This record gives sequence, structure tokens and C-alpha cells, in this order.
Amino acid sequence: MNSQLMNSQSDRPILIAGGGTGGHIYPGVAIARAILATRPNLKVEFVGARGGLEEKIIPREGFTLHLIPVGKLHASVGRWTQIKTLLGLPLAFVKAWQILSSVRPQAVLGVGGFASGPLLAVAALRGFRTLIWEPNAHAGLANRWLARIVDRVLVVFEAARAQLQRPDAITTGLPVRAEIRPRSPRVRAPGELRVLVFGGSQGARFINQVVAQAVRDGGSWLNGVELVHQTGRLDHPTVSPIYRELGNPRLTCHEYLHDMHERYAWADVVVCRAGASTVAEIAAAGKAAVFVPLPTAADDHQRKNAEVLVKAGAAMMIEQRDLKVSTLTSLIQKLRDDVQSLVEIEKAVLKFAEFDAARKIASEVLGDSDPTDKT
Repeated sequence: MNSQLMNSQSDRPILIAGGGTGGHIYPGVAIARAILATRPNLKVEFVGARGGLEEKIIPREGFTLHLIPVGKLHASVGRWTQIKTLLGLPLAFVKAWQILSSVRPQAVLGVGGFASGPLLAVAALRGFRTLIWEPNAHAGLANRWLARIVDRVLVVFEAARAQLQRPDAITTGLPVRAEIRPRSPRVRAPGELRVLVFGGSQGARFINQVVAQAVRDGGSWLNGVELVHQTGRLDHPTVSPIYRELGNPRLTCHEYLHDMHERYAWADVVVCRAGASTVAEIAAAGKAAVFVPLPTAADDHQRKNAEVLVKAGAAMMIEQRDLKVSTLTSLIQKLRDDVQSLVEIEKAVLKFAEFDAARKIASEVLGDSDPTDKT
């Protein structure tokens, strides 16, 4: 391959495919920014599913977004949804083919989510350089299939390597916002505890209901406790009046927190879901967490994410079926009165932190183009 052709290939855009949840979208954005930090003149474009959360986020982040009509296939959706998705796949493959013909990328990266399956499958078929990145301990349906045909596989958890049957998979970690970093631990006396509660950008109704009821009931568990509760947009109108009626400045409720790095730094313990991005942020912040995995998450991946940390003594977990007011308040009281247990968890969770993940993934994506490229 002559140098002029090699240069023309290296100038072609990068396509990042995936979405559906913030856990796929925000890492994709972080990877895109790492690519641009290395190659500022390169163009990075995204491919997402029509109707997905990416339609709001990706354009706001300043990237071009192409859309594919594709739905959900994982086991936690209804049979009718699966049938509709299967019937629509031919159109999704046609649209993927059109996008690839138009963009002619030098590489295609799948970060998980509905759109990654059709696009990466067609890209591999056509000989484009293809990579997938699996953020969860339990690989998603699309990546389990794609791992057989793509050029490179990147993982966050070692457990995913064997599941994807790719011994050559590269462990990269999960990109988190640069401002989320461990801070010097504050001196905390027994009897004091700062609790941060959130369920992701959309909130988590079950967690919101249990925490709101616990706050409304009051009791000795609140002695010495400060609590910040992010509800998300849907539950804020019903949860916020409970906090207003109490009028306790140590207990606050917010629809959305725009300064999560500062909130992590403030907190002693975090009560949250266990999506891949949340787990990575907890590790990067060096915080003790009580994970409440979403039981309807695809392939139960949130529970499997949490279990990896729990087995290493790096987090705690309460399954949603076991989350009650009494369970939660008893645990908070225990943590409030046991400074050392939180210190041990904070030390253990930092071992899971990866602060160079976005650059590592960007480096893999920007690897030399395959000389057998048939595009």
C-alpha cells in the first residue's frame, strides 16, 4: 500500500456506534474526545438507535449522529418487542450499509447498545477495521455475537474476556470524567456520615421510594447523618415535598446534580445502581458504595458488575428485592458507627480505578489500518 493511500485512510473519520443508556453514551463521548486530543484534525461521528437517549446527548456534545432504526433484543424485554426488532433488522442492516458507504470510516468502534450490532456486523462483513468495547462484567447480547467477527475486543472486567471467548481481548478500564478523582480522605468521627443517593441520570423509582419513606419515618438512624438525594426528573415532584416538609438542611433532595465530582468528594458512602459507568466512577472517586442493581437490566449485568467489587471487599450490595426501609437504615447506622470499615472499602475500590482508559481505547482505535482493508 503506497504512502498516499495510507495517509488518505488515516484521515478518514472514526465511527463510534452504540447508545441507549448513559452507560454506553458518556464513555463513547470520552473516547471520542481522547481520539481528538491525539488527532485534533480527525473527525469522529456517532451511530445510534432512533428514539434513544443518544439523540439528545450526542448533538449536545458537538458530534454528528447517524441513526439506525433498531430496537431491543435482550431477554428482559417482552417477546413482542423482540419479534418487532427481528422483523426490523433487515432495514437496520440496509441503513448501516448506507452509513458506512457515506462515511467510509478508517475504524468502527462499538461501545454497546442497540445500534452497535447491525453497524459492526455490516462493517466487519465489508472489511472495515472493527473493534468492540464491553463495559460490563457480563457481556451484552450484541457484543457476545460480535466478538466472533470483529478485529479487536476491549474489556473492562476480566470476567468478560472468557465469556466473549477472546483470549486476545485487551483490558482497558472504563473512561470516566477527568474531574472524578480520589480526594484526600476527610477526618470523620464516629457518629457522622454523609450519604449520597442517586439512581443514574434518569433516577431509580424503587430506590427513591425506599429512601423517601425512610426519611419521612425518621428515627435514630438519622442522628449525625447528612443526606443528598438525586431523584431524577420523574420522581422529583412526589419526593421533594417530603424533604420540604421536614425542613432539615442536613437532608436535601435534587432533581439532578450537575456537579457529581464534588458530590462524590463530599460523600462518605454512595447508594446507587450498578451500571458500568457508575461502578467506574465509584472506583475513580475511591468511594464506598451500596449497590442496588437494577433487576431488569439486560442479562442482569448490573448485579454481575456489583458482585465483582463485592467479592473483592470493595463495595456492598443490597438486591432490590431485599431493599426495605429497615434494611437500608440498619446498614447506614452500622456504617455511621464503624469508621474503619469504610476506610477498608475505599482502599479496596481504588484498585479497580483506571484513569487512563479513554486514552488506551483511543490508541487501539487509532491503530494502523489493516493492509487487507477491502472497503
